[in-house]
Amino acid sequence: MTATVDTSPAASPPVRPRPLMRIKDLQTYFRVEGGVAKAVDGVSIDVYPDETLGLVGESGSGKSVTALSTIRLIPQPPGYIAGGQVEFQGRDLLALDYRELRQIRGREIGMIFQEPMTALNPVFTIGMQVMETARRHLRLSRSEARDAAVAMLRQVGIPDAARRLTDYPHQFSGGMRQRVMIAIALICNPTLLIADEPTTALDVTTQAQILELMRELKSRRAGGAVILITHDLAVVAETCQRVVVMYGGKVQEVGTVEQIFSQPRHPYTQGLLASLPAREGARHGRLQAIRGNVPSILELPAGCKFCTRCDQVLPRCEAEEPPLYDLGHGHLVRCHLHKDQAP
Repeated sequence: MTATVDTSPAASPPVRPRPLMRIKDLQTYFRVEGGVAKAVDGVSIDVYPDETLGLVGESGSGKSVTALSTIRLIPQPPGYIAGGQVEFQGRDLLALDYRELRQIRGREIGMIFQEPMTALNPVFTIGMQVMETARRHLRLSRSEARDAAVAMLRQVGIPDAARRLTDYPHQFSGGMRQRVMIAIALICNPTLLIADEPTTALDVTTQAQILELMRELKSRRAGGAVILITHDLAVVAETCQRVVVMYGGKVQEVGTVEQIFSQPRHPYTQGLLASLPAREGARHGRLQAIRGNVPSILELPAGCKFCTRCDQVLPRCEAEEPPLYDLGHGHLVRCHLHKDQAP
C-alpha cells in the first residue's frame, strides 16, 4: 500500500467537540532488575468523536503500553500506573473500581490485541470466546449470541463460520486467529476501538477489507472513534485523520495526517517518513534509515529522548527535555528546534 495524502497547506481546523477520551500526563512504570523502567512517561493524548487516531513509532516507544494502561490491563506486578488520568465519557477510568471498569471493557471500549497467538484461550472453542462478550454485555440468549458470533465471523472473512464455532484456536492459522480477535473486539460495536497492529498477520487484500470493516462499524456508532496502533505509515495515511508520534515513552509530535506527512517538524518523524519507499513516479533511490538503535528504556538520555540518534542535535538537547511546542492548527512538536516558531 502506498502512502498518499493531500499536501496542500492545512486549513484552520474547525472547533473540536469535547474529547471522547482524554489521557492526561499518564505515567506507567515497570519495576525490573535494573531499576524502574518508565515505559510511558507523561503522555497526554485527546481522542475525538468520529475520528481515527494513528499512534506510530518504533517498537519500544510506549504505544501498546499506553493503550493497555487506558483500560488498566498492565500486569501488576511488575507494572503499575504511577500517575495521570484517563477520562472517558466524563469518568476517570483509573479511579473506577474493577466492577465498574468491567462494564466498560468490551462494551464501550473494545481492544484488538497485538498477539493473536497468545490472546486467545487455547482450552475454549472459538465460538465460546466470541459469544462470551455478546452474552455478558448485550444480554443475549445463547442462540442469539451464536447468531451474532456467526455474523461477525463472516464479516471478518472466516469461511464456513457456523461450523468453525466449535473449533479451537490451534485449528486456526495466525491470520485467522487475528480475524477472530477482531470479531471479539467488534461484536458489541464499542464506542471506542483500540486496535493494536490489527492487520499484522493478514495479507494485503484482507488487510484492506478489515480496515474498511473497522471504518464501517465506526460509522454505525454515532460519535465512535478508533485508536490505530501501527508501524505501517501507509495505513495511517489512508485511514487516520490525526497522528501521534511516540518515542522513548513520550509524545514527540501530534498533527493532522496532512501536517505530519507534508510538513513533519520533529527529526524523528522526518526520519520515519524518509524510510518509506518513494511514491510511484517519484525518483527512486536508496531508502534512508534512522542511525543507531532505540536505547533501552533504562538508559534514555536525560534531555531529549531522541538526541542520541538525531542529526540535528543541539547542545541543550542532551541535558534539557523540550516541552511540546504548539505550532498552531493543532500541530504540536517536542523539539528545541521549534522553540521560536510557537505562536
